[in-house]
Amino acid sequence: MAPVSSSNLIVSFGEMLIDFVPTVSGVSLAEAPGFLKAPGGAPANVAIAVSRLGGKAAFVGKLGDDEFGHMLAGILKENGVSADGVNFDKGARTALAFVTLRADGEREFMFYRNPSADMLLTPDELNLDLIRSAKVFHYGSISLIVEPCRSAHLKAMKVAKEAGALLSYDPNLRLPLWPSAEEARTQILSIWETADVIKVSDVELEFLTGSNKIDDESAMTLWHKNLKLLLVTLGEKGCRYYTKGFRGSVDAYQVKAVDTTGAGDSFVGALLCKIVQDHSIIHDEPRLKESLKYACACGAITTTQKGAIPALPTPSQVLTLINGTK
Repeated sequence: MAPVSSSNLIVSFGEMLIDFVPTVSGVSLAEAPGFLKAPGGAPANVAIAVSRLGGKAAFVGKLGDDEFGHMLAGILKENGVSADGVNFDKGARTALAFVTLRADGEREFMFYRNPSADMLLTPDELNLDLIRSAKVFHYGSISLIVEPCRSAHLKAMKVAKEAGALLSYDPNLRLPLWPSAEEARTQILSIWETADVIKVSDVELEFLTGSNKIDDESAMTLWHKNLKLLLVTLGEKGCRYYTKGFRGSVDAYQVKAVDTTGAGDSFVGALLCKIVQDHSIIHDEPRLKESLKYACACGAITTTQKGAIPALPTPSQVLTLINGTK
């Protein structure tokens, strides 16, 4: 990968929390004999994925001024992610999520956010200098659920856009956190037309379109005139891509999946690492396909062990998988 210049900063905005994962797979939360704590939160996973692949990343969000919050800030720094945009809340705890892995490797969630520190980030607490220095600004939708975090999210997006950043959006739907499915759909789509790059999963595509068809026609109903790249990830079936000039698909790498947590974040981080070096990749189909193959390999590797952050790959692991399957 090309050397990273200071101008190639990817800033990730949103939640960082602790996932508590059962020590055994395929059981309900109530049946789990014990839990392992695993740092998580999609935007933080993306930032660490970027850094592990040799990119330059920063995370903007709020943690509790508690042991878990300081542990998470430490994990960002250990992984080479700037924590200059992290605030600590003295009155609220770091968010927790209990995540059970069903027998098929898919997940069920139970969240402890009442309210958690990430929900309490205010616009005034944003590190605007850091956000303005982003070449890519990445975010999800969980930060849109309640105030004041929603206003902080909207301000951060506006500041990044005005400073010339490419805006990357992964809605990362977590229905249990929203008051209703309707509210989730409305709010997720409320910022849709600001993004340059959008990645949705097949499940999110169905949710947002209200259609059970996962095809080009359905995907293109999500297209908007400012969009440069729309991606639909299909798990073990790879991904589809759509741009103004072309569309197509990329196959997944076949691996033995243990835990799908963080696979989408790994995919996004890998792709943003490529795009941040040269935005024109989006308009060049052969180069975009190569970048997406790389991103699919990263996603695949992340499913081969439990937890998101421990499973995020290094460049050498990715090359081993890509070269081993040629």
